[in-house]
Formats: sequence, C-alpha cells, structure tokens
Amino acid sequence: MILLSSHSPVHSVETSFGSLVLSCHKVVFDPAHSALFVADVHLGKAATFRSLGVPVPAGTTKENLDRLSAAIATFQPGSLYFLGDLLHAKAAHNPDLLSKLHAWRMQHTDIAMNLIRGNHDSKAGDPPFNLNIAMLEEPFMLGGLALCHHPQRVAGALSLAGHEHPVVVLNGKGRSRARLPCFHLKPDQLMLPSFGVFTGGYAVIPKTGEMVFPVV
Repeated sequence: MILLSSHSPVHSVETSFGSLVLSCHKVVFDPAHSALFVADVHLGKAATFRSLGVPVPAGTTKENLDRLSAAIATFQPGSLYFLGDLLHAKAAHNPDLLSKLHAWRMQHTDIAMNLIRGNHDSKAGDPPFNLNIAMLEEPFMLGGLALCHHPQRVAGALSLAGHEHPVVVLNGKGRSRARLPCFHLKPDQLMLPSFGVFTGGYAVIPKTGEMVFPVV
C-alpha cells in the first residue's frame, strides 16, 4: 500500500498498456497521450442539497475548480477527460455555478476537454455549449485505455472508471480509524477516487493481485 500525500505526491504504475501517474490531486496522468483523467467532480452537489433544505457548506465549487487547476499546473496536459459526473444535477445549471465554471474554462482554453457521460450527467444535462467540452460515450478508447464512468471490463484494454468513489479504511491505535479516498488498481481496471470534496465513498478490500493507493 502506497500513500499519496504532499510528501509523496505522485506514483508511477506500470501496466500492460503503458505507464500511468497517480497523483495526490486524485487524478491520473498518461504521459504517452499527455492526458489527464479525473472522475466524479459532482459540481453543484452541495447547492442541490441546500436547495432541499439540507445545511451543507458553501464554496465547494470554487474549491473543486481550484484543486483541478492545481493538477493542471502540475502536469500541463494537452487534454483533460472527465470520467463522468461533472455536474451533479439539474440544479447545477444555475448562474452562479455556471459563471464560475465558465471563468475557470477560460483559464484553460489551450486544453481539449472531454466528458464521458455518467449517470448524473444524464440527469443533469450536458454542460453549456460555450464551455467547449466534447461529450463522449463509454467506453471511449484512447490507445490501450478504455475511458468509462461505470467500472467494466473491456477486452484488450485497461479500463479507467469512477462511479464507485473507492475508499480504504485504515485502522490506527485503539479505536482510531481513517477513511481515505483511494485508487483501486486491478489487472484490467483502474478505479479513480471521487474528485469532489462533498461525496461519500465505497470501502474496498483489495484481493490478491490488486492494489490500493490511499490519498491523504
């Protein structure tokens, strides 16, 4: 088990389909294609909860976009692929959120952006046309990588997916426990942690031949 943190921010993994860099930013970088992958940003989730009367913190949209900009600054990708669930619900199509998202997009006009439609994207609707984000269906092939939202096996490829929000539970001294987002690597699949700051997670227990990379 390898922890990804500010002290050890990246780790390269060798797969049958090339080298991938896992990052403490909760993103994956593919040097061969100069491509950055991120899953489950869920913009507008907090706003959706607040609209239903649930008291949750504001400011998560800016926090998510700032962290994504930090990942872009680190890897300088030529393209960015959202592996589903960029927007959480129709309530995300509000002027405040969309203005923040548009301003962020204008800071990164040199990067080709693509969205693999996830289950929340289907309900929320596509991002506005002026964001210049191409819409793709899963699995989308990029060399030997199959880009997906829902975890699945794709013959002859390594599938990258989100949806499950994998976490790993680490037990400390006494009753102390840490529940950390993680990358979950299987021989033919790589599940990414949820990028959004206001999402839950599914605890994974790796089997023989699998690895988890917790993000601190």
